[in-house]
Amino acid sequence: MTEDMELVRGGGNVFRDLGLPNPNLEQLRSILAAKIIRVLDDRRLTIRQAHDLTGVAAADFSRIRQVKLDRFTVDRLMTILDRLGQEVDVAVNVRARRDVTSDAVNAL
Repeated sequence: MTEDMELVRGGGNVFRDLGLPNPNLEQLRSILAAKIIRVLDDRRLTIRQAHDLTGVAAADFSRIRQVKLDRFTVDRLMTILDRLGQEVDVAVNVRARRDVTSDAVNAL
């Protein structure tokens, strides 16, 4: 390939970089799903074994492995991690967005 390429640095959230809706939620769900997949892989658990261990539907583990996360809430993914014997620590930082206009801030 001889075409010129431009290097673009990401902002730390691929969902935001791509302009997708709810980028923070999508990133959090993706991180939690990746942790679930890692636990399954580390323990060499099949989907059926994960179901037997946790009581979570095998179809849910299949969806997580396929990264079809639209049916999952953050708390459900955290519950699955808990049932897999994992502790989840959550830290929340709230700050004004850089792209918020002064009118939107004053409306609050």
